[in-house]
Order: sequence, then structure tokens, then C-alpha cells
Amino acid sequence: MLPPPRLAVFDLDGTLADSRALMFEALDDAARRFGFRRIDHAEAESLRDRDARAIMRALHVPLWKLPRIAAHVKALATAAPPPPLFPGAEAMLDRLRLAGVTLALVSSNSEANARRALGDAAASFTHWACDATLFGKASRFRQVLRRSGRLPAEAMAIGDELRDIAAARSAGVQAGAVAWGYAVPSALAAARPDILFTSMAEIPAWFAA
Repeated sequence: MLPPPRLAVFDLDGTLADSRALMFEALDDAARRFGFRRIDHAEAESLRDRDARAIMRALHVPLWKLPRIAAHVKALATAAPPPPLFPGAEAMLDRLRLAGVTLALVSSNSEANARRALGDAAASFTHWACDATLFGKASRFRQVLRRSGRLPAEAMAIGDELRDIAAARSAGVQAGAVAWGYAVPSALAAARPDILFTSMAEIPAWFAA
């Protein structure tokens, strides 16, 4: 069994912040602006068991447009009210911090948007590595490892998408997945993370094991 991690690297959207509705509206706006395929809520639900590349293919999004699309989506998120944190997120972060676990945030969103969404909970984080590209989280995980001085085996990346698990594996850190975000739990379980959390309370308990 792997040792309890001492560095927790969190994703924001879908992991700490309940931003699915906001992200759907932003994606729909981007589809109209950049000419890729629009989908309704039912089809969006049907895509939750696919990885990011498969979703991009289903939406007919050219990869070369991704930087402009991402910038547009972040701009829309900046203009909108921040999404709420999931119930129990702030208490969970407090428990980890008080237990001596170092907290980091790695997100495709901007740091400014992340700080707005986190509110007072932003003070719990020591390291920030935001504005990651859609497939660029592994390099951000390595950046946080260098800053924190932790070995990969001492860290866990916690996210809600299949790409988060893949990035954790690429960076050599433990992979934690949450069952309340974008990807459906069955798809996350099939990707074999080190742990699939089904509640916020399970996270500090795992780190204290």
C-alpha cells in the first residue's frame, strides 16, 4: 500500500467548485463563436464517460482552436458570478491543512477565477499552478513538486476527470478521483485511480491513514 501523501494537489472545477452548469453555458457560447458542434444537456450527460480527446472529437473541435476556446471560456467565467463550492469542501481543506498536509491547486482555470471561487478557503493553499492547457496538467504537477520539495510518491493529485488521472500517472504522483464531478464514477473506476472518493469526508481520512 502506498504511504499517506503529504502534498494534496487539487483540481478546482468539478472537484472543489460546482461549476458544471457554468461550464456548459460557456462551452455552448464558445460553440457558437468558434463554429464547433453544439450539444444539449442530454448529450452532454452522455459524454461523461469519455476522455477529453473523445469529447473533442464528438464536438468536432479542431485541436488548433483549443487555446482560443480556452481563453474565451475563462473570460466568460471571469464575467460570471463564481460557482459555489461543493458542500463540505472548505471543512475538508481545513482538516487537511490542520493535519499538516500541504495544499496545492492545479487548474485549467485562471488563478484569479480560482481565488474568487474559493473565497476564504484560498488561504489554505500554498502552491498555485493555474492556466494549465487541456492536456498540460502533468507539467503543472511536476512544477508543484519542485516548488514543494516533495517526491512524487509523497503527493496525490485529486480531480474529477479522466485526464486528471492520466496526468497524475504521467507525473508519477498518486491519483485520486472524486465521484461528484464531471466524469461518471464508473468511467473513473475503470481508469483505476489509487482511490475513488465518494464523499468529501473520505479525503482527509485517506491522508491520515
